[in-house]
Amino acid sequence: MIERVLVPMDESETAERALRHALEAHPEAEIIVLHVVGEPSGMMGAAASLALEEDAEQAGEDAADDLFSRAEEIAAEYGATVATEVGYGSAAKEIVRLAEAVDVVVIGAHTGGVAERLFVGNVARSIVQNSPVPVTVVH
Repeated sequence: MIERVLVPMDESETAERALRHALEAHPEAEIIVLHVVGEPSGMMGAAASLALEEDAEQAGEDAADDLFSRAEEIAAEYGATVATEVGYGSAAKEIVRLAEAVDVVVIGAHTGGVAERLFVGNVARSIVQNSPVPVTVVH
């Protein structure tokens, strides 16, 4: 029986579809929406600017507020609630690490633009390859 579902989210449409799928497929489960704030690098302007904040952790949580509000709105459409969590660092590594505490991960297939996929890599593929639990990839 699936009791806990991890749904990594960014601002993409596929991430919203993944959340909707998790809510439909696992209506009795605890849904945990995760937003990972990336590691600072020359290619990740938002993460680099967070690193310059006095309280980077609070800045990361503030940056996720709108996304979490949207996730809560979607869950309310299904008569459900979601737990939210902010992760820090490499998205794939953080998702795989947190997957150890859930029964399944539900993730959108493609997030970000072409340039992001070329430089950052395919997060969904990495999660499928390294997750300790089953992964559902939603297109």
